[in-house]
Amino acid sequence: MRKSQIMVLGALAAILAITPGCTRLRAHQGYIGDQTLLGSVQPGVDNKESVQASLGRPTFVGQFDANDWYYYARDTRQLAFAQPTATEQFVLKIRFDPAGNVASVSKTGKELIANISPEGDKTPTLGRNKSFFEEIFGNIGSVGAGGGQGSTPNSPN
Repeated sequence: MRKSQIMVLGALAAILAITPGCTRLRAHQGYIGDQTLLGSVQPGVDNKESVQASLGRPTFVGQFDANDWYYYARDTRQLAFAQPTATEQFVLKIRFDPAGNVASVSKTGKELIANISPEGDKTPTLGRNKSFFEEIFGNIGSVGAGGGQGSTPNSPN
């Protein structure tokens, strides 16, 4: 084989080795349920036992109120090393009254997803901005000095 053919074959082999890393990844998180069953829960008709019998255990129970049950599902896609983006989301919130009967049912989707962008790589703080060297060498001479903060009248310092 000639040198140019070997280089072409080597380039093709490298491309074939790299391309599987660029595929789209799809993932599903959370509850997998039947839409007919999810729509069958009705306030005033169902209770905790009937909801658990038809839908199963909730994805999670409310942190502040154990009478709030949530069924959560999200589908995402991701290209290579990029951040995953949600393609679909479903949240079913069932609120029970103190007797255990369904008080309300609400459904939400992808519209409640919030994109949070940090302000940068530095957290803004109030007060004096010190340079790198002031941070390192700023306490020289103040450690162990008498009469400063933390000293007491009876201490030898």
